[in-house]
Amino acid sequence: MQKVLGIAGWSGSGKTTLIGALLPRLAARGLTVSVIKHSHHDIELDVAGKDSQRHRASGAHEVMVVSPNRFGLFAETPQALTLEQQLSRLAAVDLVLLEGQKTLPVPRIEVHRTACAKPWLYPDDPFVIALASDCAAETDLPQLPLDDHAAIADFIANWLKDSA
Repeated sequence: MQKVLGIAGWSGSGKTTLIGALLPRLAARGLTVSVIKHSHHDIELDVAGKDSQRHRASGAHEVMVVSPNRFGLFAETPQALTLEQQLSRLAAVDLVLLEGQKTLPVPRIEVHRTACAKPWLYPDDPFVIALASDCAAETDLPQLPLDDHAAIADFIANWLKDSA
């Protein structure tokens, strides 16, 4: 299985913003990184009326749309994909960041923002390996300032190297 690191926290804590800031910094370190974003809601990725949506609505198991620079794959699933099934759909990379999916048994960085007024995950989550926050916590876990994206990218790169 590919190396996987979760980026977990409550809604509004800044997970998406953090990942967006980390991706170019990790790429600058020569790392290839993919992201799996979890949604608690049903999502509609295809556009109504487009050929791909019409094929899917007509019963195609999967529909791939291919252009010179990218592709998209649309598929219906009878149930949520397991982590292994999700990873099997991705090309091999150095690291896969999981946004959300905080119940999966993978190492993760907890993103915590005081303004969310939500409790920390780490006291009850043995998979949290570090905290990225705008405030200090009472723990021996590594603590990284939420807005210090370079330090968080350094932590991830070192973790990846140490866990190889």
